[in-house]
Amino acid sequence: MTYEGAIYRPPSEAKSLIIQATIGCSWNKCTFCVSYKDKKFRARPLSEVKAEIRRVAGHLGPYVRRVVIADGNALVLCTSKLLELCKELRACFPGLERISCYACPQDALRKSVEELRALREAGLSMVYLGVESGDDEVLRRVRKGVSSEEMVEACRKIKEAGITLSVTVILGLGGVERWVEHAKATADVLSRIDPPYIGALTLMIVPGTPLYEEGVKGVFKPLSPLESLKELRLMVEGLNLSHCIFRCNHASNYLPIGGTLPEDKAELLDYLDYVINKLEKNPKLASQVLRPEYLRAL
Repeated sequence: MTYEGAIYRPPSEAKSLIIQATIGCSWNKCTFCVSYKDKKFRARPLSEVKAEIRRVAGHLGPYVRRVVIADGNALVLCTSKLLELCKELRACFPGLERISCYACPQDALRKSVEELRALREAGLSMVYLGVESGDDEVLRRVRKGVSSEEMVEACRKIKEAGITLSVTVILGLGGVERWVEHAKATADVLSRIDPPYIGALTLMIVPGTPLYEEGVKGVFKPLSPLESLKELRLMVEGLNLSHCIFRCNHASNYLPIGGTLPEDKAELLDYLDYVINKLEKNPKLASQVLRPEYLRAL
C-alpha cells in the first residue's frame, strides 16, 4: 500500500484494509483537532486508487473482509467516484463484508438520501461521524461548521439510507464554562439521532491547535478528571436511545466504561456515582482509579 502522511482509523477497524482515496480532511478547521494538519486536502485520481486496489488484491484478495476508505472524510467524494470505488473493492475482494469511511456532517448534507442509498447498495455499509457536541455555542467555538440541527439532519439522512452510523462525542469540549450545557445538549442531540453506536472520547489539548492557544491565553479552561466524570454522568443520564452500543473506553478516557443502552443505563450511572463519590471523599484515589495522563492518547 502507498500511504501519504499519518493514517487515522476507528479503533474497531484495527484489522481492516485502509485505502487512501483522499488525502487529509476537506474541512480541517476544528480548533481541537491535530489530525491532517500536515496535509493539503485533495482527492487521489480514481485510476490511481483502482490500480492500487488491484495490486493489493493480487496479494490479499481472498483474505480481506473489511475496508476503510480514508482519509478524514472520504464521503466528500462525488457519489459517482465512491460508487466506482465500492464496485472495484467488491470485485477485487470476494470475501468483503464491510466498506466504511469517515464523514463530516457537511458531506451527508450535500448528498441526497437517494445518493446515500445507492452507496449503501454498492457496499458502503458504515459511516463514522464526529458529532462532538450538541451545544450550538460549543460547535460554533470549535468551528465545527454546522449547527446541532444540521448535525441531526445529516445523521438522519445516513440512517434513512440504511447505512450503519457510528458517532463520536468529546467530553470536556465545552470547558469549565459550558460543561453543563455541553452535556445536556449532547445527550439531547444523541437521543434525537438515536445511532446504533456512540463513542465518547475525552478532550486532549494538543500543542499546535487553536484550542491549545486558547488554553495558554486562559480563554479556554479545561475540566479536571473529576469534572469530566461528572459531565459524562450528566450526559449518560440524559440519553434516551432505542438500542445503542455505548463505549467510553478510548485511550483518551480517564475511566473506561461501556454498555448497551438503555438496558445498562442504570448500572452505568450507579458505577459513575460510586467512582465520583469515592474521588470526592478521597482525591488521592485518582491515581488508582483513573487512567494517568501519561497513558492517555489519541
